[in-house]
Amino acid sequence: MTAIKRPLLFIFTLFAVIICLDADSNAKERKAKPTKWRNLFDGKTLDGWAKTNYGGEGEVEVQEGQLLLNFGYSMTGVTYQKNDLPKTNYEIRTTVRKIDGNDFFCGATFPVADSYCSFICGGWGGAVTGLSSIDGQDASENETTGYQNFPSGKWYKVKIRVEPHLIQCWINGKQVVYQNILDRTITTRNEVNLNKPLGFATWETKAAYKTIQIRELKAK
Repeated sequence: MTAIKRPLLFIFTLFAVIICLDADSNAKERKAKPTKWRNLFDGKTLDGWAKTNYGGEGEVEVQEGQLLLNFGYSMTGVTYQKNDLPKTNYEIRTTVRKIDGNDFFCGATFPVADSYCSFICGGWGGAVTGLSSIDGQDASENETTGYQNFPSGKWYKVKIRVEPHLIQCWINGKQVVYQNILDRTITTRNEVNLNKPLGFATWETKAAYKTIQIRELKAK
C-alpha cells in the first residue's frame, strides 16, 4: 500500500466510526424515558374505582391499606372509572398476593392503543401466566404462555409495559412476557370486557392489592 493510500484509508475508517457512533447516540435518544409514578389506588378508599358487576362477584373492600377482592362465583374485580389513562408508551405496576384459592389472583386488563389486553397470573388451575388474547388465542394457548407456582400469602410485584409494537411483563423483577404485537390482533376474553379500560380481577380466588401505579414513557 502506498504512503498516499494509507492516510486516505485512515480518514475513511474514522469517518465511518463517527457515523456509527452518531447513529447509536440518536437511537439512545429516541428511547422512552419514564416519568414519575402516579398512584391510582390511595390505600384508603375506592376513589376512582368501582366493583365490577360480572354477576356472582364477591365483595370488594379496603382494609389496612389493601384492596381486597373476595371470593366470587366465578369472578371478582374492580374497574377504573377515570378518563386519564394513556393508551401506549406507559407502565403500570401493582403489588398483589393470593390469599386463598386455586386460580388467577391477578388478571390485569389494560389499554393497548385502540384495543385492550389482559395479563394473567396464576390462571387455569393456578400456574399459567401470559397475555389474553393474541390473534384470538388466550394466555393458555399463545406464545406468551408460561408457568409459575404462586404460593398463597406471598407478595408479587407485577409490572406491565406497553409500547406501540411491544408488550412486556415482569413478576418480581423477572421478565415473563416479551411480545411483539406488530400486525397482531390484540383483544380480551369476553369475561373481562367490563374491566375496560383498566381493571383487576380474580377467578374463584381471594386476593389483596397493596399498590396500583402508572407512569407514562416520554421520548428523551
